Amino acid sequence: MKSDLSSQVAIVTGAAGGIGQTICQRLFDCGAQVVYADINLEGAEALAADKEGCNAIQLDIRDGDAVDAAVKQIVERYGKIDVLINNAGVNTLDHRVTIDEFPREEWQRIVDTDLNGLYEMSRFVAREMRAKESGRIINISSVGGIVPMRLQCAFVAAKAAVNNLTRAMAMELAPFGILVNSICPGSIMTEGTRKLMYGEDGQFNANVQQFMDHISLGRPGTTDEIAVAVQFLCDPENSYMTGHIMVVDGGWTAGYHRDF
Repeated sequence: MKSDLSSQVAIVTGAAGGIGQTICQRLFDCGAQVVYADINLEGAEALAADKEGCNAIQLDIRDGDAVDAAVKQIVERYGKIDVLINNAGVNTLDHRVTIDEFPREEWQRIVDTDLNGLYEMSRFVAREMRAKESGRIINISSVGGIVPMRLQCAFVAAKAAVNNLTRAMAMELAPFGILVNSICPGSIMTEGTRKLMYGEDGQFNANVQQFMDHISLGRPGTTDEIAVAVQFLCDPENSYMTGHIMVVDGGWTAGYHRDF
């Protein structure tokens, strides 16, 4: 798949690893100048260092003032922002419990990043996009925002909100030439997933096959399979899709998968 993004400036949050790292690489390979934004500056800098036209910034997306300053800095350097990939997100590992036992501080930590951080990024970047009457905003959500999962109440609530916010943003920003869509990954093989589910001491090592039985393709996805979806939504020729929730989950949410 080829896309000409040679005139594009893109910001990717959560760029220092996992899905974000792969999205950055694919956008760069298509010719875009990519800003690697992450709270982990060292990791972002290491990835951006050898890529001409790219740079890294340290950014806590929960901090509205910091986001405002970062967006202004990027516009001052590049002159514009064409693409925003709201990829940064967190989930819970140590608090897989029912809602009556779910800690308030853990709820706040997840919602602050997965929903409020996305809001902060979107509102400041959208102002710049409105000024030039064009842009693409892509929100990385989750299948958990479509079908709820047990013992992750904050995560599924935040991701469901992201999907509806995507639609609202699409309607609001369409008159200004800004397309807004979301991608809902299923089980994706990041390094964290590898350790959690496939490592010898992984928390869910014993449940891998049971989990894969819910997925029609019978395997986890790759980070590049998500990046391909991002590329499609960024492609200049894809100009009439907005407010869409794109599911990339190997058939997880297609229906109840069973072999009888």
